[in-house]
Amino acid sequence: MKRFLAVQHTFSEFFGALEAQWEARGIGFRYVRPVAGDDVAGTPSQFDALWLLGAAWPAADREHCPWVDDEIRLVRAFLKAKRPVVGLGCGAQVLAAAHGASLHAEPQHDAYFTRARALADDPLARAVDGRMVLVMANGAAGPAPALEPVVAAEDGRAIAFRAGALGYGLSFRPELKPGMLEDMVMEEGRPLPEDFGALIEAAREQWPQMQETTGRVAAALVEALGLMDERAKAPVIRIVEQR
Repeated sequence: MKRFLAVQHTFSEFFGALEAQWEARGIGFRYVRPVAGDDVAGTPSQFDALWLLGAAWPAADREHCPWVDDEIRLVRAFLKAKRPVVGLGCGAQVLAAAHGASLHAEPQHDAYFTRARALADDPLARAVDGRMVLVMANGAAGPAPALEPVVAAEDGRAIAFRAGALGYGLSFRPELKPGMLEDMVMEEGRPLPEDFGALIEAAREQWPQMQETTGRVAAALVEALGLMDERAKAPVIRIVEQR
């Protein structure tokens, strides 16, 4: 059985719409939650891929994201073990930093719908070219030689990059559902743009198309990263206390 390790930074941001895609493919997943005090750790050889999920704050904000350095080390361990890594939102910034990109706290709020434009002949770029996608990320990561922009927004800004043969970073968010956006409003102290209510309404209207796009993104990542390929896993040894 395929298994993903997902790092969850807020209670409202999880695999969301992607969960059904993984379950339909017989893929299991385990969450590690620094937001709940979990250590950001994992053994790459026990998982088939690493997912870095979204966050309420930019990765550059070490006060609110103290786990970033540990997460960068985790990314590098997975890549060294030849396991794919995908970052969504803030997670994409962490992935970029693991490849040498600088982190920035601005823009404070990036949350909008845009029509995606392919920048490369790439499975993910082909999957979303011309489709409306929801971009959501606080902060940004600078360019790095190892990162290839593959999808742009209507204004030309890159919203997805390829990181070698085993990585993708997405500023657009295929996992988000309208209910997850509503839950963000309930998070105490979470910074949100003033027009976030309008964004939720737009997500409700776009939901059928968003679900279709999520399916296309999942299929593209499976193809591009070999997420269904068999990878040798280390055995999990259960330690029984002797009485």
